[in-house]
Amino acid sequence: MWMYLGLLAALFLGLHNLCKKHAVQGNEVFPVLLGTVSSGFIFVLPFYLISVYNPEYAKEIGFLITKISWTIHGFIFIKSAIMACSWVLAYQALKYLPITIVTPIRSAGPFFTFIGAILIYQERPNALQWVGFFLIIFSVLLYSKIGKKEGINFRSNKWIFAIIAATFLGASSGLYDKFLIQSLHLNPQTLIFWFCFYVILILLVLLSITWFPYAEKRRAFKFRWSIPAVGILLQAADYFYFKALQDPDALIMLLSAIKRSQILIAVVVGGLIFKEQNKRKKLVPLAGILLGVFFILYS
Repeated sequence: MWMYLGLLAALFLGLHNLCKKHAVQGNEVFPVLLGTVSSGFIFVLPFYLISVYNPEYAKEIGFLITKISWTIHGFIFIKSAIMACSWVLAYQALKYLPITIVTPIRSAGPFFTFIGAILIYQERPNALQWVGFFLIIFSVLLYSKIGKKEGINFRSNKWIFAIIAATFLGASSGLYDKFLIQSLHLNPQTLIFWFCFYVILILLVLLSITWFPYAEKRRAFKFRWSIPAVGILLQAADYFYFKALQDPDALIMLLSAIKRSQILIAVVVGGLIFKEQNKRKKLVPLAGILLGVFFILYS
C-alpha cells in the first residue's frame, strides 16, 4: 500500500510542478512562494480548528491534529528551515530555466536519499534497485547534454547550481521526514499544519527584508490562479507521502524514487503547455528514469 500512496504523491507533485511553473513565469518569486505556502496552510486550517473544538469528530474522520511538545515543535521548525531554503532556490531556478530541465535535475534527489538511507537508516538495496538507481542518475546526466542545446551551460549557469542545491536540501528533508514520522510518531496532518506555519514565519521575515519595503517589487507581483493551486496540490502530495512513511516497512530510498515518476507529467504535458524545445530528445532520458523507477518497483 505504501508504494501506491507514493504513486499518488507523485501524481499530485507532477500537477503541482506544472502550476508552479505557471505561477513564477515573469513574476516575483518570494511572494509567489509565500502565497503557495499560505494557501496550503489555509487549506489545512479547518482541520486544526476541528481538532481544537471537536477532537472526537476530527479523530473519527482521520484528520486529528494532535497536541505536541515544544521539543517536537523544534524538530518541525528544522524541517521548515531546510525546505524554505530549498524552495527559495528551486523557485528562483524555475523562473529562469525550462521546466523540462529543472524537473529532471530534481529527479536526482533519489541519489542523495539513496546514500542517506544506506548510511543513516541501514536500508539495503538489492541488485535490481541498484540498476534502477543508476539508470535514474545516468538519465539525469543525459538531460544536461540536452540542456546545453537550449543555451544552458551546466557548469557556469548559476541557476543550475541553485536547483542542484535545492535538490540536495530536499533530499535531506526527505530523510528527516522518516525520523519525524517513524521515530517521533507524528501523523501526516499534524506535521503538515505546523510545517506550513513555520515556513510562513520564515518567509515573512525574508520578505520583510527583500520585498515588502520596495514598492516597485510589490507592483511587479501578479496574482494568478495557479498560486493557491500549487499550495493545495502540494499538501495533497505531502499527505499521501507521509501516510506512506507511516508504514514501518516503507523504504525512504524507494519512496523517493517512486515520487520521481512525476516527471512524466512535467516533461510530456509541461513541454507541450509551455512549448519548450527538444521535447522529443528529452523523451529518451525520460524513458531511462521511468525504467529506473520500474526496476525499483518491480524489485
